Amino acid sequence: MATENQENGVTQLRHSASPKALFGAVLEYGSLLWQFARREISGRYRGSLIGFGWAVLNPLLLLAIYTFVFSVVFRMRWDGPISDRTGFALVIYTGMIVHGFFAECIMRSPLLIVENRNLVKKVVFPLHVLPWTVLVVASFHFLVGVSLIIFVVLMKTAALPAAIIALPLIVLPLALVALGFAYAFSALGVYLRDLGQLVGFFAMTLLFLSPVFYPVSAVPQEWQWVIALNPIATFIELTRGVLLFGAWPAVSSLASVWVLGLTTVWIGFFWFQRTRKGFADVL
Repeated sequence: MATENQENGVTQLRHSASPKALFGAVLEYGSLLWQFARREISGRYRGSLIGFGWAVLNPLLLLAIYTFVFSVVFRMRWDGPISDRTGFALVIYTGMIVHGFFAECIMRSPLLIVENRNLVKKVVFPLHVLPWTVLVVASFHFLVGVSLIIFVVLMKTAALPAAIIALPLIVLPLALVALGFAYAFSALGVYLRDLGQLVGFFAMTLLFLSPVFYPVSAVPQEWQWVIALNPIATFIELTRGVLLFGAWPAVSSLASVWVLGLTTVWIGFFWFQRTRKGFADVL
């Protein structure tokens, strides 16, 4: 949504950064959003021998490698009811899909506007829909990962934990955090072309500073602040709890991640809307 302001006889376009403009984009431009997301998903696997099978095979190969290295070579163990390698693999894989969801959003974002420069100068095109397409594509891969975990848990225990119904309350604020970063990085990437390299390093660093391959309890007390500053650490722990351990998320934890999600997405969207008027001049 945009409004026009008159200053010294010159018409200036001001884009709204309201919640209605942010979330209304999904309803107003839903078909366009789906078209862009579907094109990116199909384009990613078009021409390959197994097609969408890579969406499953890629994470499984990484899972096999990480499980071998950490459980066989390093002989790491996990606190709690994890007594076999299948359980260890599920614990690692859950952390991987949460990190992968967030990493895919932020790594795709810096070049999002640059690669669609032909749309920037089209005043009527809703540029603020593009970060949503990144989120939809990442959500597709995340859902594939969650489906694999549910399948393995069913095969292993013949039942799912009741706490799994709380998963949307965790995933939705995670999506808001990822979307906020996507908005911020897609706008900043127009002006700072090196951002793509920096974000790649940030995503890799976040992988090893998150409780993906180790429990939070393994982090020394004097370094716990690193976990506290990590934007996805709590999401990883909560997702593991409801999917694998049947642990209901604490109300305080849910409240904190929702505050984080709503704050992050608004800041990212506000930055995007306030800087987008300069995209055409730079590109």
